[in-house]
Amino acid sequence: MRILIVEDEEALAEAVARGLRREGMAVDVALDGDEGHEKATITRYDVVVLDRDLPGMHGDQLCREIVASGALTRVLMLTASDAVADRVEGLSLGADDYLAKPFAFPELVARVRALARRATPVTPPVLVAGDVELDPARRTVSRAGKPVELTRKEFGVLEVLLAARGSVVSSEELLERVWDENADPFTTTVRVTVMTLRKKLGEPGVIDTVVGSGYRVSPTVGERGGSAGQSGVGGQDSGAG
Repeated sequence: MRILIVEDEEALAEAVARGLRREGMAVDVALDGDEGHEKATITRYDVVVLDRDLPGMHGDQLCREIVASGALTRVLMLTASDAVADRVEGLSLGADDYLAKPFAFPELVARVRALARRATPVTPPVLVAGDVELDPARRTVSRAGKPVELTRKEFGVLEVLLAARGSVVSSEELLERVWDENADPFTTTVRVTVMTLRKKLGEPGVIDTVVGSGYRVSPTVGERGGSAGQSGVGGQDSGAG
């Protein structure tokens, strides 16, 4: 999932970003409202963690802009006040959730994950394709009941592909959904990650390359041998991204 933190306290913003990245999320940071607005306009985020009292564009106005855009992005508003009136006002602006400072980091993670599920088409709590199971909350993957150890990026790619339910996901979308703004769009990062992910998942192959379009979880995963599919779909990385 892709997260934007808009927080003018740089030390807090970076600490939250590091913590969320350890949870496998792709995180960008903006230190004022204007920068946050620019990033939220350019990139589709699942969740914006938004400080209310910001320099530049105020957090209230940024919240209104995000809601008015019609995007599926969810807003978690942070504030130094936990008064009922402040919570009501924040939610009335269109924020989806509200968290007072100081907060417990595990609670922030749980709230961000809950909001992210609402920012995308409804998916089951555990993603399954054939004998492959991925549990986003527990950060676990198994194949035929045996655990598969993945890096954060490999886990993120597999999560996006499984959530697509057989639809093709482009390299560009994977880069946007799994990596943050520091990723170089002209590298072979996605391709290399998919290659290592395939090796770890083993045979029969789980991920198909749709030449010129991207990747998808094979519609026959768990039912075929290791051979590539037909009609421009194959198990090699020669065509996508």
